[in-house]
Amino acid sequence: MEGGHPAASKTEFTECWRTTWKTPYILRLALSAGIGGLLFGYDTGVISGALVYIREDFHEVDKKTWLQETIVSMAVAGAIFGAAIGGWMNDAIGRRKSILCADFVFFLGAIVMAVAPAPWVIIIGRILVGLGVGMASMTSPLYISEASPARIRGALVSTNGFLITGGQFLSSLINLAFTKAPGTWRWMLGVAGVPAVVQFGLMWSLPESPRWLYRKNKVDEARAILEKIYPADEVENEMKALHESVEMEKAEEGDVGDGIIAKLKGAFSNPVVRRGLYAGITVQVAQQFVGINTVMYYSPTIVQFAGFASNQTAMALSLITSGLNVVGTLISMCFVDRYGRRRLMIISMLGIISCLIVLAGVFFYAASHSPTVSHLESNHFGTNTTCPAYVSATNPAAWSCMTCLKSTECAFCASKVENLAPGACLAANDNIRSQCRGEHRVWYSKGCPSKIGIFAVILLGLYIIVYAPGMGTIPWIVNSEIYPLRYRGTGGGIAAVSNWTANLIVSETYLTLTKELGSAGTFLLFAGFSTIGLIFIYFLVPETKGMQFEEVEKLLQKGFRPKLFAPKDTKGKQKVEGYA
Repeated sequence: MEGGHPAASKTEFTECWRTTWKTPYILRLALSAGIGGLLFGYDTGVISGALVYIREDFHEVDKKTWLQETIVSMAVAGAIFGAAIGGWMNDAIGRRKSILCADFVFFLGAIVMAVAPAPWVIIIGRILVGLGVGMASMTSPLYISEASPARIRGALVSTNGFLITGGQFLSSLINLAFTKAPGTWRWMLGVAGVPAVVQFGLMWSLPESPRWLYRKNKVDEARAILEKIYPADEVENEMKALHESVEMEKAEEGDVGDGIIAKLKGAFSNPVVRRGLYAGITVQVAQQFVGINTVMYYSPTIVQFAGFASNQTAMALSLITSGLNVVGTLISMCFVDRYGRRRLMIISMLGIISCLIVLAGVFFYAASHSPTVSHLESNHFGTNTTCPAYVSATNPAAWSCMTCLKSTECAFCASKVENLAPGACLAANDNIRSQCRGEHRVWYSKGCPSKIGIFAVILLGLYIIVYAPGMGTIPWIVNSEIYPLRYRGTGGGIAAVSNWTANLIVSETYLTLTKELGSAGTFLLFAGFSTIGLIFIYFLVPETKGMQFEEVEKLLQKGFRPKLFAPKDTKGKQKVEGYA
């Protein structure tokens, strides 16, 4: 919101706690809208566990990598469209009604998935859920931002990020809870409708964003809400700032127009908005190309790649990564307004790159030291059970577990003596899997036994810890405060579409990449993308901590220069990082 704020010697999180303790209505607004983040997080996390059991129920899904990727990524495709129309809806019908629409669509998608009789119905449900998630992903932080005092805006918008990670952790708990229940994945996906119903009920009783109301000439309603948010002696200043801001926007809009096409043209032709979009799109795309959603969407599968064959074990270990994500987001809430958005993102990216490089090394070592395939063990269950690709191989003596699993028709049955001893390369079907497990052997279909697999899980945890405080939450904070009001819905929509498009590319290609490049090569690729993202963030993203929206807009009127490249003053000294 507009209005001055005192310089805080403590973190904004501490100030946020003080303010919301005195005015709990602010926290009610933030938490109610933040459930949109919970929907986002739950959908991101739940499919990782559900997919393990969907593969077991539908054999065509288990056999076709592209079908698994489609089930995961169609929610992302729906979210792209949802984010695109969400930008228009935010400006046309308001933030509150947009959230209500998102809840309804999300609930409908959850029900469709829960009763799906075939994979194609699951895909339809995923598209509907994605629509709701896309609309909520940009509307929730925007609503929170516009209903928050400037001095605690970053911390309150971080609640949306916290609830995203909370939703991911909740989905891991739900996945683990239903691993032995009849219908497993149906319950996992169907429970997603519950938070949507809760948010619908809460938002029904809450007001519209005061900024949007004022923009629509509903001045008395805007004042009534500001009186609940601000101390009485600050309300008039806020009303005056709103009036000046809106009048200036109306004057400028007369030159641009009010339609979607006109706003898009106006956004890219306006240097202030364009520079905001450079920053907003950069952080959103970078957030996805660090590979985070390969961990969120496929975490149990990645754990299986690391050598943990049990579905339950994979679920339990992926729960740890989700829990660490919550911890990292809490760290962000505590420090985002002490150390700033830009600094935390740069530190986060450096940590991410380091973790991805080491993680690639661990997977490379595990792949090169996987157990060998024994001809004797492979014929132990009968010649008809041996994998056809192994039988027809020109040099079967050179085969290892990893060689065996590269063929989609093969699986590895570990030795009775020890998992790392030479084992059998068998045909991958349910009957032979049952024979293998019947002799108390471990059946590997995604990854191989490894003595260092636990290090991969630890590194995944470290990756989450360095990701969550910076790249996890801050891109959404930046996009909630970097655009002028008249373009906030449009700018946020463009950035959200960029986020979901990058998300779609990553989620739709991850399994294919691991098949072609291996896990090590795939993580190295993401390390390369992360390095490029770090460079773009360094050169394009300014610091916006503690600034009023009008101050951000004034800063964007001039081009951003990092400290090392800032022009020197008349005495030859380097100017402070910022705008020239």
